[in-house]
Amino acid sequence: MTACFAPERLPHPFDPDAARLMRENFAERGEAERDFAASGPGRALLDALGGHSPYLADLAIRESAALLAIAQDGPDEAFARALDPLTRIDPETPRAAVATVLRQAKRQGALAAAVGDITGLWPLDRVTGALSDLAEASIDAACAHLLRDAAARGELRVTGAARTEPRLVGRNSGLVVLGMGKLGGRELNYSSDVDLMVLYDPAAAYHADRAGAVYVRIARDLVRLLEERTAEGYVFRTDLRLRPDPAATPLAVSIPAAITYYESMGQNWERAAMIKARPVAADRAAGEAFLREIRPFVWRRHLDFAAVADIHSIKRQIHAHKGAKGAHDTVQVEGHDVKLGRGGIREIEFTVQVLQLIWGGRDPGLRDPTTLGALSSLASAGKIDRRAAADLADAYVFLRTLEHRLQMVADRQTHRMPEDAQGIANIASFLGFPDVEAFRRVFTEHLRKVERHYGRMFEAEPTLAAEDVRGSLVFTGVEDDPATIATLRAMGYANPSAVAALVRGWHHGHTRATRSERARELLTALMPGLLAAFAKQRDPDTALARLDGVFGRLAAGVQVLSLLARNPALLDRLAAILGAAPQLADHLASHTAALEGLLVGAGGTVGNAATTLPAQLKDARHIEEAMDAARRLVLEGKFEIDAAALEGLIDIDAAGEARSALADAAIIGLLPHIQAEFAERYGKVKGGGLAVVALGKLGGREMLPGSDLDLILIYDHAAGVEASEGRPRRGHPAPRPLPVSQYFTRLAHQVIGGITAPGPGGKLYEVDMRLRPSGSKGPVAVSLSGFQRYHAEDAWTWERMALTRARVVSATPALKRKVEAAIRTALLRPDVADKAIPDAVAMRARMLRDLPPDGPWDVKLGRGGLVEVEFIAQALQLAHAKRHPEALATTTRVAIARLAKAGLLDPAEAETLIAAEHLWRTISGLLRLTVGRWREEALPESLVAPLLHACRGLNPATPLVDLAGLKAQMASRAKAVRAVFERRLGRPETNGDAK
Repeated sequence: MTACFAPERLPHPFDPDAARLMRENFAERGEAERDFAASGPGRALLDALGGHSPYLADLAIRESAALLAIAQDGPDEAFARALDPLTRIDPETPRAAVATVLRQAKRQGALAAAVGDITGLWPLDRVTGALSDLAEASIDAACAHLLRDAAARGELRVTGAARTEPRLVGRNSGLVVLGMGKLGGRELNYSSDVDLMVLYDPAAAYHADRAGAVYVRIARDLVRLLEERTAEGYVFRTDLRLRPDPAATPLAVSIPAAITYYESMGQNWERAAMIKARPVAADRAAGEAFLREIRPFVWRRHLDFAAVADIHSIKRQIHAHKGAKGAHDTVQVEGHDVKLGRGGIREIEFTVQVLQLIWGGRDPGLRDPTTLGALSSLASAGKIDRRAAADLADAYVFLRTLEHRLQMVADRQTHRMPEDAQGIANIASFLGFPDVEAFRRVFTEHLRKVERHYGRMFEAEPTLAAEDVRGSLVFTGVEDDPATIATLRAMGYANPSAVAALVRGWHHGHTRATRSERARELLTALMPGLLAAFAKQRDPDTALARLDGVFGRLAAGVQVLSLLARNPALLDRLAAILGAAPQLADHLASHTAALEGLLVGAGGTVGNAATTLPAQLKDARHIEEAMDAARRLVLEGKFEIDAAALEGLIDIDAAGEARSALADAAIIGLLPHIQAEFAERYGKVKGGGLAVVALGKLGGREMLPGSDLDLILIYDHAAGVEASEGRPRRGHPAPRPLPVSQYFTRLAHQVIGGITAPGPGGKLYEVDMRLRPSGSKGPVAVSLSGFQRYHAEDAWTWERMALTRARVVSATPALKRKVEAAIRTALLRPDVADKAIPDAVAMRARMLRDLPPDGPWDVKLGRGGLVEVEFIAQALQLAHAKRHPEALATTTRVAIARLAKAGLLDPAEAETLIAAEHLWRTISGLLRLTVGRWREEALPESLVAPLLHACRGLNPATPLVDLAGLKAQMASRAKAVRAVFERRLGRPETNGDAK
């Protein structure tokens, strides 16, 4: 016969006598079996099975026809055939016959998976996925049978009881079976038990007061149907101990009780278990709804480094209780538990799950329930070193394959290596190794790599004690310790007694952050490094006092202190910000959740919040949750970007782009929720859509700290439509129709309200709508035709100048094309070109008269400042857009470069303007981060160093060495900008209004 596998890839038999005996017994089954055993491929396969595994030898003989089909057609087709009867069990089939069908499917499916694995035709994920599919189909078929029985007894409403497809039987049955652990993650072992959680909806029973007894009976019968050993074998061993509070709850738990438990008493290990949970049988829709409901319990909104200690404590308990059974504390071969032992599978899984628990609340893309998938996504997101992820993935594949071979020998749920040399040699041969030593070398190498990476995460305590701390640091008493005072003075604290009193108050729980014993334990470990980090600041006493303000506003300190303990470098960043930027320090004291932004951007990259925000908002269950998530992530994202800009990790261009991307993501993510909620009340307008158009700094992707959002809202709809319409949903009032203009006006107010609505952490953004047609007197939302008409007939030049920065942030593709075309048409009008330059000069003259610069550091309004750079770019674009449309750009520096390329500016002029614009935004951004508006000539001493740092390299020809050098460069830049302004536009000395 022609085999689907390559015989030479199969392992040679470790026990030739057992292999020969199996071939003989197999040949006795019939003529086809005899021919197969005599063939080269058949002999190789039977030797591989019989020469290593008594269990597989017996299974192959018993299911000889199935083995022939596997060898001929391949394991995929044979596996599908094995599962097919589970989907076609007649509703009238008695339980004993159902049990027989389940056990036959298990035997044939297990045999196909074994052959697929051993022949190398299936990779690990296909093997574990197939075993999981087998378990899921078996559980679903068993539940369908049990639900029919309950319906026949008049206990449940099972609308699909007469159907053969198990999924149809389980719909709306109220029975939820969740697959947990490896079944949930589709990573089932070859001889694994299945971890299940059985839940139920009491309302699905005819008598709600007796629902518990009905579903408990189903759960008990399900276990019996799967586990009971008969002449046909068994299906799967089952474990229901992952249900809520298993010592005190029945086998089936009501969904409301489970939700209450997780919301009030759930533990970190239960969060880790829920990462892999998924509905595998019965009422899958109810199961998905339950998982959505407890999602906030599993995926915390904030970085959860406190979970690290909890998860590692489970590992310590495993070693304490199972060390004698192979869960060794050291790497070895004989008797080693490849799952629970040192360097084993559990250490890989714990590493992955802890990182998921820490970061998955912020980034839904990290919630992959599979170990290998999660490792890949964590590495891609920079949450684990790529080399470490690769080592762990390689080890996981090897150890799981080894685990399968161990279990295939005798169909035992074992993870323990044999104790004797012969057993080790059998496993090595079963895996295809040429000799035992080669196996030992590879096995121990994988274990040691896992041990090393796991140890770095859990067991290598972060270095918190600073090397430059010399002397005593004792804060346990009620009075000053003289040696401690001397140490603090030597570190640079001006008032060591006050510092000591402050720290003693922390240790005694006088501040909210340190009231728990665990928080004070963490604080004790942190203290040397913390004091050293703050001692490096220009005014360490003030910086430490600001930290006290942060501690005083924390509801609890364990999370933040755990975050600092696990990330010592974060202390230096925190100290630098609290020491240098009072504005950010005050912000952090009021919004302590923003601290996580420091850690997220610690690698020198920013923009993580903008990346994860859309997925977070899409994941939200309702609009309030979406708005809370948006406010939290925007708050953290702003702080992440501001801190990176303050520290010089990113320049003003990158910071502006990151802030704008964050605002874009918030608008794009929130709009569908706002529109859906609005549609429930007022329906939809046929062919209608709302476009959010950004202008100003957001439109140009140049947002500064604290920038508001300049927005225009434009709507369009199908011709002839006069009002909204919608269909009522069950249990909800019918949508109330609104005239089109009123509909979009109200929707626009909802959009603006969603962006500006305050929450516990503040609001997303302030919004400025004054640039809309007709300004503050015009409607909040304007129709596309109204927008086109206004810019054709009534718009002022300054409005057209603002329109050069217009950018569609959110709209359907069709509406976006229409709006962009309307904007372009408005910018290309000949009448605009004729008066753009004189009107711009007149506007600038009026600004100099009515809005003089607010002090020497007002780089926006001063002569030759940011406004004049922007006026040059905008006026020249309008004046020449008809002949040079390629010069249009929403970003000022890009527009200037395009104007130069079109010959409308000299290259030297463009270089001057771009450099000046960069300098002005750099200074303005840093002032906003530190002291806000500053009218005085002299800057605070604490600001000078970061300002010079941020401005370094802006003019390589004249490097900055001191504040005087910066001021000289500012004066030079302003003079050069004014010269270009007068040369290209004119002298802004006339008075008059521009239209």
